[in-house]
Amino acid sequence: MSDREPRAVAASELSARIDTTTPHSARFWNYFVGGKDHYEVDRELGDHIQGIFPGLVDVARTSRHFLGRTVSHLAGEQGIRQFLDIGTGLPTADNTHQVAQRTAPESKIVYVDNDPLVLAHARALLTSTPEGETAYLDADLYEPESILRAAAETLDLSQPVALVILNTLGHVADHKQACALVSDLMAGLPSGSHLVISDSTSTSTGMIAASEAYNSSGAVPYYVRSVDEITRFFDGLDLLDPGIVEVTRWRPEPGSPSGAPAGVDAYGGVGRKP
Repeated sequence: MSDREPRAVAASELSARIDTTTPHSARFWNYFVGGKDHYEVDRELGDHIQGIFPGLVDVARTSRHFLGRTVSHLAGEQGIRQFLDIGTGLPTADNTHQVAQRTAPESKIVYVDNDPLVLAHARALLTSTPEGETAYLDADLYEPESILRAAAETLDLSQPVALVILNTLGHVADHKQACALVSDLMAGLPSGSHLVISDSTSTSTGMIAASEAYNSSGAVPYYVRSVDEITRFFDGLDLLDPGIVEVTRWRPEPGSPSGAPAGVDAYGGVGRKP
């Protein structure tokens, strides 16, 4: 944790902060979803973990599809025009702003991450429609007040916002602390705002073994949680149907790859703030 405010960072500073000797979750995940922004150390770990639990690749890819369906629903049926995406990860296809602005070109999106490679690529690859706006914050999940204060330079926090936190909260070892961070962020958003969360779950021995292998690699640890623990992130919110389910089962589109495979060790949902 730090007491610095979210800020823009020079390209030279970002380059100096990129560690290519230790695996990193954003690059590791990018490898699994078919991206190009990873290093040998990330690929070696990815191949090793695939040997332990091949299903983790399905988790990565179907979680990405879950993002697309939830953002599309919020921008469409729910009329949300503002998105705060924390733990953005490396840009691939159908990022939050692209999905939202396809439905509503005037949508505003603020991305938050503190990985230097993510920030470097965000500048180059994440753009906005002329009608909308996209901003990028170098900020820490552990500083929700600072995030909200900086996001308010782009978003109108008196109007509903969709808070998106995908495959990120596992970095917070203590579940009570993770719940408190989510609660603090939602407390700064008005009625009608929505929360979108998905994360890997400890529903199989394979996922637990994969998590243990990842955490022993030297990367920042990632802790998989039970479905009940993920559900508790939504305390006080009204869950949208079908509730907290496997990410493949959250309003799947018939005939799309988001509907297969049928079962994955990742659960998610969407909740509305009353």
